[in-house]
Amino acid sequence: MRIVFFGSPDFAKNILEKLLLWDGGEVILVVTQPDKKAGRGQKITSTPVKRLALEHNIEVIEPRDLKNDEIKAKLKKAKADLFIVVAYGLIIPGDVLSIPTFGAVNVHASLLPKYRGAAPIQWAILNGEKVTGITIMQMDTGLDTGPILSQKALAIGINDTAKDLHDELAKLGGELLINTLEKIKQEKVIPIKQDDRCASYAPKLTKDMGFINWKDSAINIHNKIRALYPWPMAYFNFHGKKRWVKVQIYPGKIGNKLSQGTSPGEILGIRDGFLEFACLDRSYLVPKLKPESSKILSPEQFVCGYLRNK
Repeated sequence: MRIVFFGSPDFAKNILEKLLLWDGGEVILVVTQPDKKAGRGQKITSTPVKRLALEHNIEVIEPRDLKNDEIKAKLKKAKADLFIVVAYGLIIPGDVLSIPTFGAVNVHASLLPKYRGAAPIQWAILNGEKVTGITIMQMDTGLDTGPILSQKALAIGINDTAKDLHDELAKLGGELLINTLEKIKQEKVIPIKQDDRCASYAPKLTKDMGFINWKDSAINIHNKIRALYPWPMAYFNFHGKKRWVKVQIYPGKIGNKLSQGTSPGEILGIRDGFLEFACLDRSYLVPKLKPESSKILSPEQFVCGYLRNK
């Protein structure tokens, strides 16, 4: 099976790693996002998928869009049996999806039709879901609307972060993809139409989503902190000795019920190595904090630097 792989971030790279070990096909071309400037030094950086492909001497193309006739001609010339798309990041036109013999399949990190869109892992945690999973889908021109080829569920633990789920789902996605490809080759896959009435959406994350309102419940705050780790990170605004400071907080755990007279947002002190904050109903225990323009601090360091002699 001749395969063209479309993908860009680490999630897609992990799937590609699994695909390269499969002896039932060959990745003949990789399509990824163009190199970009990143970090404080604005260093030109390639996508993780591109770096992996080059390590394996696979040809890579980096179009800014897929509407270009030259790019379409390149894809046709590859004579692919299948396109595999994983977190590619650009819209793929219908005439491109129809190029390969078996069309294009997508590996999506949710149990479709729930959480169509760019950030399914994070939104599942934000909404307090107990289960997520992987869907292998036949692509059409809609946003994650194509027929389902296979699915597998994964439980979400109460303390799982987006990073934890990302890594687990990438592993599960690679395994389910290979299993599905074997069935495609044997013509044993029966596509199942999605029920649009059950659809929900997972739009891109923004930095301002991370703001913590301590008047919310501890479970909602916990869900936000772990959903937005490691990006864009949850934060609160703290008035230091001279000015307001944006402080990012790392995933912790829900604490005890609050005594009467405790105000949401109040810092209750250090408990068992955690900094304890008051939420609406219970406390929240934070293991690490990062004030803007500062290094990551332990609770003791934060108290010494920002609370004492305020």
